[in-house]
Amino acid sequence: MLRGGAAVAAAVPLAGGITAGTAFASSPASPSHGHGNDYGHGHGHGGADLGANVLVFDPSMGDAAIQAAVDAVFATQESNQFGDERYALAFRPGTYNVDINVGFYTHVLGLGESPDDVVINGHVTVDAQWFDGNGTQDFWRAAENLTIAPPDGLNRWAVAQAGPMRRVHIKGNITLWPSPPGNQWSSGGFLADSLVDGYVESGSQQQWLTRNSTMGSWNGSNWNMVFVGVQGAPAQTFPTPPFTTVDRTPVVREKPFLTVDRHGDYQVFVPALRRNSTGTTWAHGRAAGHSIALSKFFVARPGDSATEINRALSRGQHLLFTPGIYNLSSTIRVTRPGTVVLGLGYTTLRSTHGNTLIDVADVDGVTVAGVLVEAASKHTPVLVQIGDGCSRRRHTSDPTVLFDVFARIGGAIAGGAGVSLRIDSNDVICDHLWLWRADHGLDDTVGWAVNPADTGILVNGDHVTTYGLFVEHYQKYEVLWNGDHGSTYFFQNEHPYDVPTQTAWVHGDTKGYAAYKVADSVREHHAWGLGSYCFFNLEADIYTDRAYEVPDRPGVVFTDLMTVCLNGAGGGGILHAINNAGDPVQNGFGTYFMKSYSNGRAVV
Repeated sequence: MLRGGAAVAAAVPLAGGITAGTAFASSPASPSHGHGNDYGHGHGHGGADLGANVLVFDPSMGDAAIQAAVDAVFATQESNQFGDERYALAFRPGTYNVDINVGFYTHVLGLGESPDDVVINGHVTVDAQWFDGNGTQDFWRAAENLTIAPPDGLNRWAVAQAGPMRRVHIKGNITLWPSPPGNQWSSGGFLADSLVDGYVESGSQQQWLTRNSTMGSWNGSNWNMVFVGVQGAPAQTFPTPPFTTVDRTPVVREKPFLTVDRHGDYQVFVPALRRNSTGTTWAHGRAAGHSIALSKFFVARPGDSATEINRALSRGQHLLFTPGIYNLSSTIRVTRPGTVVLGLGYTTLRSTHGNTLIDVADVDGVTVAGVLVEAASKHTPVLVQIGDGCSRRRHTSDPTVLFDVFARIGGAIAGGAGVSLRIDSNDVICDHLWLWRADHGLDDTVGWAVNPADTGILVNGDHVTTYGLFVEHYQKYEVLWNGDHGSTYFFQNEHPYDVPTQTAWVHGDTKGYAAYKVADSVREHHAWGLGSYCFFNLEADIYTDRAYEVPDRPGVVFTDLMTVCLNGAGGGGILHAINNAGDPVQNGFGTYFMKSYSNGRAVV
């Protein structure tokens, strides 16, 4: 979606009675920075030493003090789109009478075994007053594992990309657009493993994925609303309205989450793999899965090097990142099956020497969750690597899963990249990705030659599944899928805005690049609910020949796909939806919908 331009405000010191650099806790005694030797044991209300920017709350602290603390974080983070501050607001089991406004790089999480263990009698809100009611830049914030009971019955979560809500119980209704309702857009979102007792109102949301949830009803649509394994989802009606409904989720597990017991001991709970599932993992009691004591984790803090982290991983420890910026000059290497890598508070990893940031070996059952990876050097060939070269090894019963993994090229810092995420292993599951070459940001961080990036995701492995694939503004194929038997459930894309000339964006005789390219050698690939948009902002009359490019084979099936041109009265656009099929959207605002495409046959 057209973002409305950059609106970047500098971070301000924390206000409201909380001092930057101190954890909020009524008894903040903590162990030394021992990296996993004693972190599983609580220390008063402060619990484990999770760093200065994890604020751990307990009902005994009093609602007024807690409200002041969360308001102080929001005062810093409300418009802090490209700042370095990161926060996690963690609530021990109990009931809280507070309202939580959620700003940039703020992660709100309950610490119970069930979402109903932490009850917020108030709102957990994302709105867009910082940007005049425009929610299309409400990025990088999250809420998970808690119950929200709004006194007026309505919670607002007006997010754009990278704003997931997971494992949440809404006791009432939820609206997904900014206030006041009107022409105030919001631009994409993700809801999973959640229960909404009432209705979900999409409002101005352009596209949305709901997975493995239960809701009373869904109201509204714009371009691309996708439901996978959702009880109470609307019926399949694409394109009028554009609802794509898949009854069951073929294979998935939910994101691991942090818990604390009544003794103050912390664990990370890892939910079990599910097949052909609907609804939440916790509808009938404790979710299936296993807990890992935090004492088995290396608890990393900004300033720790990849060498220190790798030493801990080689000892058999898991990895928990506390909030902050990690400048890494070498690669974190995950080689042990079953390793959990979990970030709190929008942990941000920056590649400072062209190095891959995370490299996962071709092993079973690894988790990478809750990290933002960023290019901080002129060229990084690959930011995140899963597997190493093509392999026949299968991981059917215990796949590696990526949750809330976000990439950024430009915006906060100038840099370039080849591929943001490369997947060579088989059976990998990706559950909510936003891979973004920045279209706006701080001065001198954005431009065709300033933040160059070729491809968001390169899939070489077979049987790879993505749920919630957001990829934007890369300069070549934004998605390049070479592996066989792949699946995508929901795709959202924007072509690069800043193409300077048509000759700068061609390959051979083809104008531009397809946003989603399935290699000619692929025999089977399925995708549901796809949207690709263009907005060329330099008035250079730019076209791309197609949004999607696939081999014409019976086993390659795209279901419910659409294109949008947002150029207003300017020139340029998308000439075909898929291959050479589908009407153009060009020379002004336009949308085009196609019900299916396979083996050269389009159904509109």
